[in-house]
Amino acid sequence: MTTLTEAPPPLAPGPAATDEKPPRRRGRLTPYWLLLPGILWLLLFFALPLVYQASTSVQTGSLEEGYKVTWHFATYWDALSAYWPQFMRSVLYAGTATALCLLLGYPLAYLIAFRAGRWRNLILILVIAPFFTSFLIRTLAWKTILADGGPVVGALGSLHLLDVTSTLGITAGDRVLATPLAVVCGLTYNFLPFMILPLYTSLERIDGRLHEAAGDLYAKPFTTFRKVTFPLSMPGVVSGTLLTFIPASGDYVNADLLGSTDTRMVGNVIQTQFLRTLDYPTAAALSFILMAAILLIVTLYIRKSGTEDLV
Repeated sequence: MTTLTEAPPPLAPGPAATDEKPPRRRGRLTPYWLLLPGILWLLLFFALPLVYQASTSVQTGSLEEGYKVTWHFATYWDALSAYWPQFMRSVLYAGTATALCLLLGYPLAYLIAFRAGRWRNLILILVIAPFFTSFLIRTLAWKTILADGGPVVGALGSLHLLDVTSTLGITAGDRVLATPLAVVCGLTYNFLPFMILPLYTSLERIDGRLHEAAGDLYAKPFTTFRKVTFPLSMPGVVSGTLLTFIPASGDYVNADLLGSTDTRMVGNVIQTQFLRTLDYPTAAALSFILMAAILLIVTLYIRKSGTEDLV
């Protein structure tokens, strides 16, 4: 008699053979290839010109005979000794304009972030609208606004504020144009959007429930602002002040068009040395001194502010 035997059950699919190689990781170098255009751009238009200017600052000679690299570092000391008033004036004007931009821009940014409602986009468009006009044209417009006999000078004269500003040395008699006040007004106006936009971005991220929680804890509005709103908006404050102070300290257009020889900033000196006097080593040395001063001020400011989150 024959017996039937059951067929063995099918084998479960097992893992792949051990000798099979794992799949290759593709695209490992893709991020670096994407960064390559930006790195080349920085090398060609930032790093190389910076190296060239550094070599120019230690050259000696003349335009007729030619300049040669002689490692003449005394040019830095000579430039700083001759033009330190313009450096101090640049820091003073830029710092004053930055403070005014913060005082004017913070309330507006707060309004846009928390109170504008359906008008938010319109106000933001009005903030950035000056960017659609040339920087030069906007500065020239202030010559008309601050002209002698204009409405601004007339209003300040009727309020007897020109007497106070003349005593402080920021205006000259009955004139506002060609004075430190005119230069600071031009700087404040031109760089105000650079303060408002980072402040708005930082304030807009604040959760409104934090204000409600502060109110539930019987905090007054000023206490809520001091303890909640302003500390949380510090990244925007730091970003805005840097975006305002750095370009304002090297600006020369406002001092040239709205000021006089007594209000020249270091940017005006660099422009004159490069384009008129043709003293390239001195101009390059002044540029590097300005960059070093700004870098030092920015580093100290960031450390003092207690935040490195500039996003």
